[in-house]
Amino acid sequence: MNVLSFHRSRWKKKTSNRPLFFSISLMIIFFILLLISYTEVPKSFLFNSRKALNAGFTPCSGRNTGERFLWFAPHSGFSNQLSELKNAILMAAILNRTLIVPPVLDHHSVVLGSCPKFRVSSPNDLRMSVWNHVIDLLQSHRYISMADIVDLSSLVSSSMVKTIDFRVFLSLWCGVDRDLSCFDVLEMGSLFERLKQCGSVLSGLNGNINSCLYALDEDCRTTVWTYLQRDDDGILDSFQADEQLRKRKKISYIRKRRDVYKALGPGSKAETATVLAFGSLFTAPYKGSELYIDIHEAPKDHRIHSLLQRIEFLPFVSEILTAGKEFSVQKIKVPFLCAQLRMLDGQFKNHWKATFLGLKEKIVSLQKKGPLPIHIFVMTDLPESNWTGTYLGELAKDSAFYKLYNLGEDDELVVRTTEKLVVKTHKHCHHRILPDILLYVEETICSCASLGFVGTAGSTIAESIQIMRKNGICFNLDEPEV
Repeated sequence: MNVLSFHRSRWKKKTSNRPLFFSISLMIIFFILLLISYTEVPKSFLFNSRKALNAGFTPCSGRNTGERFLWFAPHSGFSNQLSELKNAILMAAILNRTLIVPPVLDHHSVVLGSCPKFRVSSPNDLRMSVWNHVIDLLQSHRYISMADIVDLSSLVSSSMVKTIDFRVFLSLWCGVDRDLSCFDVLEMGSLFERLKQCGSVLSGLNGNINSCLYALDEDCRTTVWTYLQRDDDGILDSFQADEQLRKRKKISYIRKRRDVYKALGPGSKAETATVLAFGSLFTAPYKGSELYIDIHEAPKDHRIHSLLQRIEFLPFVSEILTAGKEFSVQKIKVPFLCAQLRMLDGQFKNHWKATFLGLKEKIVSLQKKGPLPIHIFVMTDLPESNWTGTYLGELAKDSAFYKLYNLGEDDELVVRTTEKLVVKTHKHCHHRILPDILLYVEETICSCASLGFVGTAGSTIAESIQIMRKNGICFNLDEPEV
């Protein structure tokens, strides 16, 4: 009995230790695998600044010529990106910094969120998302600068703002002795890993760096930037999260109005940094205030006041404007109406009836005035194959009363114009992928519509076209050569 008890107790002891030994072994294996996998994780997610510095990357080292830069994280579609570029020009001029001009980002490749709902990506995350997307654009040969699409030459030549191309800045900041405008990806080796490490620092993931980087944490949840507004600095903004939203989403943010020059200009911690990094610079009127930037005039600063008037409208480059005028004059040839109908994206896809209503009312008005048919340029994201059963389908069928025109990315005019832009901006490149410029040509065509314009309510594209029409951009252009 004692022997049996002894053997039974030994067996129990062994079985009780085996799971423990097995668990410990699994934990050791797990940590080994974790350590191995850590070295495989892209540095854009897990970045070791000491390792990067040991590898030869030291921010601002040996490249600080005294010039101070400003960069920001644009997002969403082109119209939002253009709006943010205007605000960035304003901020750079106020703070006397050189603006880092970003590329055109893919539509919704970077998403902000909702300022009114206090649900937005953090500035650090936005900056890192933009940086990673820029690297992707370079790798895929799809990089095109905002300055290749929007004409900034008059602002630069008049010294109202200083600019630097993002690729040039990237080479300087990251210590890359290579022209990043055009290259063969297969020859790049570890360059992109280095660029991602560099981006992690510039995005502020490792905090600010004295006299080198000041990465703002402020965004539309906490701040409304102002400039030279009397007795305004530091007070609460009129728009705050309501009690219901605070309780439901557990929001504790307080929005304050802050003078950007006092907060980030001379005498501030930010002023000494080589690079000042904003997150999004998107703003819009909301409930009697602005979501993020409330600077519409500066009567006490004539230079900035003049700049505000200049940047209200930034024209496309001449190649795009000429293409739009050419389509209007040589394809349509007669006075026409432009209909910008946004049907499929976001908030617009559930409002087809309201979108078509404005167009119907305009057409009825034109029918009374004559003559017929009414020529209409249609700018829409709804494919022509899906027009059947819609108001557009009805118009297309009735050719006696309406003649419809539209433009596609494969149309000869668009392809020819794109090739001109690529030759102009990337003469030595051999593996470029043609950028998509259809939107910009369409907007220009709509600015030429002498019978009027009907746009989708709430669309930033419609707002851009209205500004172009207000400035008479089409009618100030020379007639295209036939």
